[in-house]
Amino acid sequence: MSRQAEFVKGKIHDVLVRPLAKYLDERGWLAELFRSDEIDLEFMPAMAYISMTRPGIARGPHEHREQVDCFAFIGPSNFKVYLWDGRADSPSHGVRQVIYAGADSPALLIVPAGVVHAYRNIGGTDGIVFNAPNRLYAGEGKRAPVDEIRHEEEAGSPFVLD
Repeated sequence: MSRQAEFVKGKIHDVLVRPLAKYLDERGWLAELFRSDEIDLEFMPAMAYISMTRPGIARGPHEHREQVDCFAFIGPSNFKVYLWDGRADSPSHGVRQVIYAGADSPALLIVPAGVVHAYRNIGGTDGIVFNAPNRLYAGEGKRAPVDEIRHEEEAGSPFVLD
């Protein structure tokens, strides 16, 4: 990936952000996280997991060479999501995008391979994030290298969270 000291604000090509509709009834609510008729085959999930992030804590920035992440930010907290497009062949190369998602604005977010991403819990309570990536973590039987390039401790990194 080519390094660029500054990214410009904008929308990143191939990133999908879709508001999650809540269907309410007397029992509570339901939201469809993803449907095979709404996601391109190349982004179709291969596994799923959830994570909990404490208030004020960030995960990332990191990127994947091949893996596409399919995040669902549903609450009970809110998140600030950071994206940087360092893909040399992308029409939005050099673009930085910020998305707010979570309890106040539930959203599905598909992050293509090569897009550096991070998120911070900006709410006052623990936040839950669902992820259904299109690749198995560490491959079949967890015997392959992990597809992750971490930038958290990188000196002079252009991937800065505010």
